[in-house]
Amino acid sequence: QVQLAESGGGFVQVGGSLRLSCAASGSMFSILGMGWYRQTPGNQREFVAALDSRGGTNYNDALKGRFTISGDSAKNTRYLQMNTLKPEDTGVYYCAAEALDRREPDPSPKEFWGQGTQVTVSA
Repeated sequence: QVQLAESGGGFVQVGGSLRLSCAASGSMFSILGMGWYRQTPGNQREFVAALDSRGGTNYNDALKGRFTISGDSAKNTRYLQMNTLKPEDTGVYYCAAEALDRREPDPSPKEFWGQGTQVTVSA
């Protein structure tokens, strides 16, 4: 199995910054891509950003460039830099990964999710 461990969440004032980390482990799997989602109060879980194995990125347009995803492929770790934080950014941020089981002859991608990390932005 692929295990994902998020860290970096916490309390921050309006206008501040946080950097989230997501470390993936699982030697029998090849990671195709990793990304971030969030669950904010009163809203459904929404997509934040993603980074594929070729370095391609994708962002939620509503974030207007305040968030940046990056990664260290050698460590199977991805980061989410969050700047100019607003109260509406408060919520639980989840790391997700898409991976292939190397033990299978013709595997299909599978999704894995972390436990989430809480981000609280104080007004």
